[in-house]
Amino acid sequence: MSDPVLTKITNSPKRKSLFHFTRVRNLLSMVQQDALYSSHQADPAWSNGRREVRREIHFHGQVYIANAHLRIADQMMAANTTHQQFYHYLDQHVFFWPTYRDCLKMLEMYSKREPQEAFAILQLDAYSLLFDYHNRVKLSKYDSGSSPRYANRCSYKKSLQMFLPLEQFEMVRENDVPTKPSEIREVLVEEKVTNLSRYLQAVYCNEMKEIPDGWRMYAQSLQDFKKGELMK
Repeated sequence: MSDPVLTKITNSPKRKSLFHFTRVRNLLSMVQQDALYSSHQADPAWSNGRREVRREIHFHGQVYIANAHLRIADQMMAANTTHQQFYHYLDQHVFFWPTYRDCLKMLEMYSKREPQEAFAILQLDAYSLLFDYHNRVKLSKYDSGSSPRYANRCSYKKSLQMFLPLEQFEMVRENDVPTKPSEIREVLVEEKVTNLSRYLQAVYCNEMKEIPDGWRMYAQSLQDFKKGELMK
């Protein structure tokens, strides 16, 4: 992978880290495996179409909660992509937000939707993760799993072509893919990210005691995250 490309993508102080949003209940599985797995890797049976409700998946002796898919309006889909194909593709990837602001929006949305649930955010070094997984990374210009309220007003359609392989960044010039770092809205890694603690910078959580011992050294307050006080 070209070092100048990765340097350009992570050059901004606001893009030095990647953020993974999850449930506190998933942390023990992540710590024990030192990995993040896609829903399809954890249980292929739950990735054959839209998941209308969140599901508990038993994986390597632990319970992993897979989020429900948002319902995407028919008008948002490209003619060459079905809903089933799109959801199945999403389920084959692990997702990261490339900026704090985008991750904060997801935290705020889920906190309102599920006020009784405890959430956590992993902050990881962007450059080293992208370098190690460059041949399995896709970049998106949009929040791929979102369900826009006014589908008819959207300037793009959801399709598998909206996911740009990292190795093609700045080589492909299409309207529906990012052509510069500031347009990267989402980072996807195919299948899994292992040796996770190699990239880990912080784990933000409301209750420090809820972070398993193996990652307690990375514990930071979720309130600090909400205020933008991040680990450097």
